[in-house]
Amino acid sequence: MDKFVIKGPCKVKGQVNISGSKNASLPILAATLLFEKTVEIKNLPRVRDIDTMLDLIQSLGFLVKRNYKNNSVKITRLKKINTLTSYSRVKTMRAGILLLGPLISKFKKAVCSLPGGCLIGPVRPINLHLQALSKLGMKYNIKKGYIHANAKKNLTGATIKFPRISVGATENTIIAACFAKGKTVLKNCAIEPEIKDLTNFLRK
Repeated sequence: MDKFVIKGPCKVKGQVNISGSKNASLPILAATLLFEKTVEIKNLPRVRDIDTMLDLIQSLGFLVKRNYKNNSVKITRLKKINTLTSYSRVKTMRAGILLLGPLISKFKKAVCSLPGGCLIGPVRPINLHLQALSKLGMKYNIKKGYIHANAKKNLTGATIKFPRISVGATENTIIAACFAKGKTVLKNCAIEPEIKDLTNFLRK
């Protein structure tokens, strides 16, 4: 078995640049769908899920310009928007479900592949996303591995108590509630650092 042998004591000093958090970046990228003006996100980590999320956003009709020198991206909404997230793009990443909230909130419709290659219907924790968004007024059905969702009217704020804590469902509901009419209160929701990062971003 390979191992590292470290002999001390020794003085440790210097500076290390820490990459941005993937778990914080993904919901923030999803939330950029809400904005009509260009949004710039900095210090993105260079990981596959970030590439996949940006590819998804671009496929929806957004202009995505990446700057690899400073690990930033600029996202601009174009005139024609596609509200389908395809299985071929979502199958490798469960965070693709985070696009459901902003699509429903901003564009009133969405067809989203079940994430992670799941083709048998809503399973944990996707059902928590669907239950919470339904309480805001989203209607949906599932056909052949896709969530067909719509909101004929604006979403309406509600008091939502999650049956168990879910970071992703909390993020999706927060994003969707931004354009809901009235106040939304979330109970038994996640309070991880990435939730705070998302809410700070949305306040800007």
